[in-house]
Amino acid sequence: MAMNAPMPPNYGRGFPQAAQRSPATPRRGPPAPGPMPVPIPQHAVAPQYVAPQRNMPHPNDAALRRSRKPTDKSIPDGVEDVIIGEGAQQYKSLRDLEKRLDAAIVRKRLDIQDSISKTVKKYRTMRIWVSNEVENQPWQNPGAQNGLIPGSNPGSGRYKVRIEGRLLDDDSDPTTDPASDEEADAQDTTDAMDHDGPDAKQSASKRSRQRFSQFFKSITIDFDKASTVNPDDVQTINWTKPQLPPNTATLPPTADFDSLQFSRPSQENLNVTISLIRDETPERYKLSKELAEVLDVEEETRSGIVLGIWDYIRAMGLQEDEEKRLVRCDDRLRSIFGRDQMFFPQIPESIGPHTSPIDPIKLPYTIRVDEDFHKDPTPTIYDIQVAVEDPLRSRMMALTQNPQYTAGMRQIALLDDQVALIIQALTHSRAKHSFFTALSKDPATFVRRWINSQRRDLETILGEAGRGGGEDGSGPEFRRGGADGVWDTVVAREAVRYMLAKPEAALGR
Repeated sequence: MAMNAPMPPNYGRGFPQAAQRSPATPRRGPPAPGPMPVPIPQHAVAPQYVAPQRNMPHPNDAALRRSRKPTDKSIPDGVEDVIIGEGAQQYKSLRDLEKRLDAAIVRKRLDIQDSISKTVKKYRTMRIWVSNEVENQPWQNPGAQNGLIPGSNPGSGRYKVRIEGRLLDDDSDPTTDPASDEEADAQDTTDAMDHDGPDAKQSASKRSRQRFSQFFKSITIDFDKASTVNPDDVQTINWTKPQLPPNTATLPPTADFDSLQFSRPSQENLNVTISLIRDETPERYKLSKELAEVLDVEEETRSGIVLGIWDYIRAMGLQEDEEKRLVRCDDRLRSIFGRDQMFFPQIPESIGPHTSPIDPIKLPYTIRVDEDFHKDPTPTIYDIQVAVEDPLRSRMMALTQNPQYTAGMRQIALLDDQVALIIQALTHSRAKHSFFTALSKDPATFVRRWINSQRRDLETILGEAGRGGGEDGSGPEFRRGGADGVWDTVVAREAVRYMLAKPEAALGR
């Protein structure tokens, strides 16, 4: 009766229930030390959530559909004999051409990607103009009382300094795109570099898209402390490039400029030093004397340092014969690493003490406020070398990231699917043609063989076939001998030879 008792409603489906016993049956052993487990109630699922779960596609459905798609695009053998014309030969020629073209495209794309990762920085000349203007100076209005402008206070003279930088055109670079330079020239019509003569004006007529602020992390103007100048008027001026969020390459408008200006009160000439800290990716470092002797350079990136040390190790034959990762340190390497042997994977971590940030570019300038200078003012000009991206790299990046290429590959994939479907239909048509051709030559024999084949297939499907999938010698083709029988075939001769090669099988052991 306990077996037929209804299940309590609090028990969830599949919850293990304790074995029931008769009240008269005594317990065996001591009572359980803890409380009995409380059954977990099963909450019903709302009906509105059941239907969407049933209609959701299984994640393996897409993979199953892809596995069922035909992929063979090769014409089956023997089609040329039954096709009128040279369509099959032309298709095979196109397939061979397609394979060679695909191989060439893949090889070229890999070469381009390898070149992008190994592109070396190119250095171009940046010309920097530093000039200043003055206003409310005592000598600017000699008709006023005491040389001052009416309404102005003594010591109200001011100066305005302008720092402007431009990349000079590199006529020797065949990769420079004149169209992009003309577009940049149309976008920026400000010309403050005509103080440098006609040659500079002609060279600056074409502007680069990269602006002055993009090449430097920070710009600092330090004043020489003069005893007669108010300390508040000679405080250091600092500009720092803002940190960009990830995957952002463009600077905000306030940090993207070609010239930097500042104005302060002064009636005396002042000496300043403009410090420019370069912004390069990857960052270069200044090398110690010991490391510079090995690499023969004074500044290098971290990857360039490791590659240079590796080239030095191979050139000097310092690798161990058995353990190639172990390096024997000569006098130069010993002065760098301080040991006789070094594992090559430890080299990137050991070069840190021998690298330091590159010294900033320092440009001295004197702010002139006197009358003699401003009768014919000329800017102070500096030419510095800055690292720029190789123009070929941007073009190669455009080739690898061209959206038209992705769209073209998608269209080619759709055409390949259509070709595979056509080839599948052609294969079925070829099988039908072979079927009806064999039927037309000897209908009786063909039908008999076909019926026997279908019977064996049916027995195999139903699981009623004998040993060997129904090919147990009971069919009529196995009872017939002669030259056309199944026993006079290459397969039968190979099977007999294989059986005779095993005496144990022949003897029934």
